[in-house]
Amino acid sequence: MGGIGKAIAVWLALAAPVQAQEPVQAQEVVIAALGDSLTAGYGLPRGQGLVPQLQDWLDGRGHDVRLINAGVSGDTTAGGLARVDWTLGDDVDGMIVALGGNDLLRGIDPGVSRANLDGILSAADAAGVEVLVIGMRAFNNFGEEYQAAYDAMYPELAEAHGALFHEDFLGAISGMDTSGQEGFLPRYIQADGLHPNAAGVARIVEDIGPAVEALIQRAGQP
Repeated sequence: MGGIGKAIAVWLALAAPVQAQEPVQAQEVVIAALGDSLTAGYGLPRGQGLVPQLQDWLDGRGHDVRLINAGVSGDTTAGGLARVDWTLGDDVDGMIVALGGNDLLRGIDPGVSRANLDGILSAADAAGVEVLVIGMRAFNNFGEEYQAAYDAMYPELAEAHGALFHEDFLGAISGMDTSGQEGFLPRYIQADGLHPNAAGVARIVEDIGPAVEALIQRAGQP
């Protein structure tokens, strides 16, 4: 081909319409929240519990995520272990584990709670599901030894399983009262003295939100 022919061929190639590439769509990340009444939204109007408020918070920050409310009021770590395989459905990419409050209220041996949580995290490992462990802080009602064992099981298990960890589910609504006693801040607690009201849940969401975002990032990776 002569010089003129080559020039014409190049010009035709450059002038040809370029096929637009379809944008790669980010896949929705599905997160199951395995917990008790604190997760289920006990005592709150529909839409004001932890899962719907957290969903709204994440939506507002542009995340393509769907939360599943797997909270059951009154549940213990044993109950969570019994239903974890059902919770880890085929579409679940990540799981929030927020259990142990009822174990504490019942004075269950922390060794038993620890074994149950270990079983839950092992099930998630086997399913290839990323996990965020949200801990609780024990009262000193049962003594320092109980308190130390209870508080330690969450970070230790999270580390052992390579899970993300947030220290205290109720930390955002706890503090010192006027008498200098540590406990829940009354303006964020329902009349039962145990469960957060809607404003309390909003504070909890702001507190745990960044850890949930980290879970979404992990769970969304191919």
